[in-house]
Amino acid sequence: MSAFEKPQIIAHIQKGLNYTVFDCKWVPCSAKFVTMGNFARGTGVIQMYEIQHGDLKLLREIEKAKPIKCGTFGATSLQQRYLATGDFAGNLHIWNLEAPEIPVYSVKGHKEIINTIDGVGGLGIGEGAPEIVTGSRDGTVKVWDPRQKDDPVANMEPLQGENKRDCWTVAFGNAYNQEERVVCAGYDNGDIKLFDLRNMSLRWETNIKNGVCSLEFDRKDISMNKLVATSLEGKFHVFDMRTQHPTKGFASVSEKAHKSTVWQVRHLPQNRELFLTAGGAGSLHLWKYEYPVQRSKKDSEGVDMGVAGSVRLLQNVTLSTQPISSLDWSPDKRGLCICSSFDQMVRVLIITKLHKI
Repeated sequence: MSAFEKPQIIAHIQKGLNYTVFDCKWVPCSAKFVTMGNFARGTGVIQMYEIQHGDLKLLREIEKAKPIKCGTFGATSLQQRYLATGDFAGNLHIWNLEAPEIPVYSVKGHKEIINTIDGVGGLGIGEGAPEIVTGSRDGTVKVWDPRQKDDPVANMEPLQGENKRDCWTVAFGNAYNQEERVVCAGYDNGDIKLFDLRNMSLRWETNIKNGVCSLEFDRKDISMNKLVATSLEGKFHVFDMRTQHPTKGFASVSEKAHKSTVWQVRHLPQNRELFLTAGGAGSLHLWKYEYPVQRSKKDSEGVDMGVAGSVRLLQNVTLSTQPISSLDWSPDKRGLCICSSFDQMVRVLIITKLHKI
């Protein structure tokens, strides 16, 4: 691929904020996005911006009692577009951003900070009920149905006597029909656990030796295909989730991507083989996954086992001197992306030539 054909990562708009921003998400079917974080005075904040004439217009600022760590639109309808958030006190709230004074759903979900959140069954993505999953420093991963008050529909917690590990990342997947659904969780000690919500069982676990910062399936609403896990120490792993071997688990390929922690991974909604990773040194890397000729083979005993593909770096850029804390592709416009970083900046990016890859 020549330099002229390569995708380019262009910082289209940059805006400084007066608070620490932990997460940012596009508002579906719009040119708007929300940023979430905390003011220096210890309160939480949600801001909504709209892209207008090449600039950002602040539409709304909502201040809340507790710092807000993470958010998702994944369990809401396209009509409502409610934002679910997790905060430093362990509260899960769902907000109508048009009337945000009182949450439409509220539960004290965890004893400690909610580090991570994901949603499925909304926005026309994933079959089955709308659900939200939260992961916390208290060691538990909980699944919530916003139509049910107070109690989670699933609670994955350490067994008695087991050490509780800080859960840093969660992701839904396999939601291709009304019954099937999985949650994958990553922990500070390198554990990755795949929970089958249909059978309420632990389906698979592995350890990648470094804290797991971000997990994402390439698609939530198909039979499991690929899972990317990013970690401290600059590595990421791509697991082929089509074939599970009874003892070896899922085949994987790993790549040393950044010189520091890989904070985030996000797959391009319009092409699941492309994904961005965000690094602790303020860099973004765009990758393409390439499948092997055959995705499975027989082991010496005739049992199917997966074959991992390879990853190719398409482009990289350094945007900031500080870690990029969050990243989100626009679901509506291919190549449009937002990211936030710990230099209190939010950036709108345009990645070009993606349709040619």
